[in-house]
Amino acid sequence: MLNPFFQQGSKSEQNLLQDLINEQLRMYGVEVHYLPRKYATESSVLREVIQSVFDDAYPIEAYVDNYEGYDDNTTILSKFGIQTTQEINLIISKERWETYVSPLIKNESNIKLSTRPKEGDLIYFPLGDKLFEIKFVEYQKPFYQLQKNYVYELRCELFRIGDEVLDTGVDEIDDVLIAKESDGLSEDGISTVVAGSQTFTLVGTSSTATAITNVVNGGIRSISISNQGAYYPLAPTVAISSAPSSGITGIATVILDRTALNAVHLTNAGAGYTVAPEVSFITTNGIGGTAQSLIGDGAIGIITVTSGGAGYTTTPSITFTGVSTVSAAGTAILNSSGEIIAINITNAGFGYTQAPTITITDPPSTGTGDFLFNEVITGSTSGATARVRSWNSSTNSLQIANVTGTFAIGEALVGADSGASHTLRLVNLDPVSDGFTDNTNIELEADGILDFTETNPFGLP
Repeated sequence: MLNPFFQQGSKSEQNLLQDLINEQLRMYGVEVHYLPRKYATESSVLREVIQSVFDDAYPIEAYVDNYEGYDDNTTILSKFGIQTTQEINLIISKERWETYVSPLIKNESNIKLSTRPKEGDLIYFPLGDKLFEIKFVEYQKPFYQLQKNYVYELRCELFRIGDEVLDTGVDEIDDVLIAKESDGLSEDGISTVVAGSQTFTLVGTSSTATAITNVVNGGIRSISISNQGAYYPLAPTVAISSAPSSGITGIATVILDRTALNAVHLTNAGAGYTVAPEVSFITTNGIGGTAQSLIGDGAIGIITVTSGGAGYTTTPSITFTGVSTVSAAGTAILNSSGEIIAINITNAGFGYTQAPTITITDPPSTGTGDFLFNEVITGSTSGATARVRSWNSSTNSLQIANVTGTFAIGEALVGADSGASHTLRLVNLDPVSDGFTDNTNIELEADGILDFTETNPFGLP
C-alpha cells in the first residue's frame, strides 16, 4: 500500500513539469509542420488506402533527437535509381498536441485518428526541406513520471511520394514536388519533378496550313492494292514503271497495317502516261504484295505545302475546290511539332482544267494563360482531372500527377485556379527521366526477346 502522506505526483507538479517541457521545446526545438493524412479513396473489400490527401499543415515545435545527423543515413544506388533511407526522431509536447492540433482535425470525417499523432501522417522538416512519414508513435516515454506522460516521440522515415495529393497551401512544403524549380528542371536539364506521371505537349500559338497544286495529263489517278502481302517489317519501296520520255515518273509511298500493305499514297502523280504503269514493291523482307494503277487526264500532279501551320493535334481534312469529273483527295502528314510537312495524294482525280484550290481545316485555337503549380486541370470533353507539377510556356510542356480518368487528344485542358486553357496535342505516358533510371533500355532489351506490344510474336495477325 502506498504511503498516504505523499501525493505521488500532484496536479500542480504535473503541470509544472509539462510547462518546463513546453518551454524547453520552444527554446531548443525546431518548428516543423504536421500534415494529417486524409483517406480520399479506400478499397471496399480490404479497406486498403488507394489515395491519400495532405491538404493541411499545422506548425508545432519539436525537439530533434538525432545528434549526429539522420539515422540509417544510407543511399542505395541501383539500376532503377537512387533510394535514400533517412530516418529522424522528433519529440513534441503532448499538451500542445491536445490543445492545438487535435481540436482542429477531430471533426474531419476522413481522418482516422485525431486524439494523438498517428502512423502514416507526415512531418515537414524545414532544416532539410524534406517530408518524413511517421512510422511509429511512442507515447509512454519517459515512462509515467509523476504518474503522467508529457511527450510523443515520433519515429519517422523519409517519405516517398507516390499518388498522394499534396496541397497544403504552404509554399515551402508543396514545392518539394518540384524541388523549388518553377520549370521542373535542374541547371543540367534533369527533371526535378517528384511523382510526375505524365507529360503533355499542348497547343501554343496555332495557324492554318496552306498548299498549292498543279494539273497534269496522263497522271496516275490512284494506286489500289490487290494483295496486301505479309511479313513486311518496314514499308517497302514503291517502284513505278517510267513515264514516256516527255513525261514525269510518278512517286508513291506505302502505308503499313502491322506487317501487311494497307494503302499506297502518291507524293507525285507523274505525267504523260498513255497506259497505266506497273507497280511493284522492293524489299528484302515481306512477300505477296501487289497493286495496280489508274491514270487519267486533268489530274493533280504534286502538292506543295506553302505553310505547314502550327498546333494541329489530329490530321486535318483536305478539300480540293474546282471543276472536275472526279474530285481529288489527299491526307496530311504531321510532324511531332504539330506542323504539316507534306500532303500525300490518295486520289489525283481527273477532268480538272485548272488547278483546284486546296483548303485545310483550321487547327485548335491558340491557347491562353499560364497554368499554376499544383492547381487542378480538367479535360473539357473527357472530364479527366490531374494536378499541375510544372508548366513551360516556351515549349508548351505540361507535367502532371494525381491523374483521374483518361485525357483525350484535341480537348482543352482548363486550369481551375488560373483559368488557363490549352488544347492537348501529345501525351507521353513514360516517366520523366531523372538521369539515373534505365527503364526504357530494359524494356527495349526485353522486347528483343518477346514483344506483344507491336505484333503477335507467334504469327499473324
